[in-house]
Amino acid sequence: MSAPTPVLSYSPVVLPVPGRPVDLQVRVTVPATGEAGLPVILFSHGHGPSNHLSSLNGYAPLAHAWAAQGFAVVQPTHLSSRTLSHLHSGPGSGSLFWRSRAEDMTHVLDRLDAVEAAVPGLAGRIDHGKVAVAGHSLGGHTASLLLGARATDPDDGRVVSLREPRIKAGVLLAAPGRGGDVLTGPMAEAVPVFRSTDFSTMTTPALVVAGDEDDSRHFTDLGPDWHADPYHLAPGPKSLLTVFGAGHGLGGIAGYDAAETTDENPARVAAVARLAAAYLRGALVPGDGAWKAACDELAAEAEPVGRVASKQGERGESGVRGPI
Repeated sequence: MSAPTPVLSYSPVVLPVPGRPVDLQVRVTVPATGEAGLPVILFSHGHGPSNHLSSLNGYAPLAHAWAAQGFAVVQPTHLSSRTLSHLHSGPGSGSLFWRSRAEDMTHVLDRLDAVEAAVPGLAGRIDHGKVAVAGHSLGGHTASLLLGARATDPDDGRVVSLREPRIKAGVLLAAPGRGGDVLTGPMAEAVPVFRSTDFSTMTTPALVVAGDEDDSRHFTDLGPDWHADPYHLAPGPKSLLTVFGAGHGLGGIAGYDAAETTDENPARVAAVARLAAAYLRGALVPGDGAWKAACDELAAEAEPVGRVASKQGERGESGVRGPI
């Protein structure tokens, strides 16, 4: 086994944002040493039952793995976090601060120089032109908006676009699927913005990661396929990683030994982190062959962790499956 790559995790970096009820706090996780040119992953946390995993303090299994593979991972605490429970009755709370969550990422990009300068040993090491977004669950919805999906504001009926052109690629992890009449579960009314998500405008390249046992009955009766909607309903280029045996936690990406992870599987977490990193490296670095190599390796495994489908077309399915 190769020696583990040391990583540095630094928090909080505090960014004052005019009009935001509290300062924006972020955690930055990077390789402890190395050359310049680190691509950036902005990570949007979910909205799970834990008090602290849905904040800058969660998702260490992903952040550490991605930093060890040469990324700078930036994790904000969104206003929907349970660590900010005193804000849950404020403006925007009815839809879990869906608009503010996406705007947090734009604020980070606007202040990326300050973030870089605040972390010891990081100055001059970030490539500001190679930025991706990733998000889990509700964070996947946030990521989809930044990648170009649109939503109708349930408060005023206006169609909202929060696409961030500085973001060049994304990873949606167990993200919500389509809305409309398919949202029949008891939570459908609690998050009305989900009813209007339009993936047809999500043109930025993205990898959609869905567990084949992620049955979100509290939102829909469609079963695990619902979480693959961002792939099927968005135009290419897109890829879909279906993870075998995985529930909503994808093996436990939200935290080490988190009690609510129903499909605890460290090997699954490692595979998801490795494949997502390979996809983003291939999307952000011209000529990089990491994604193709990862797909080839996956296809050759006797007991693969999942399967990959990809499409390059303008809209809908291309029929291309397997490694590309």
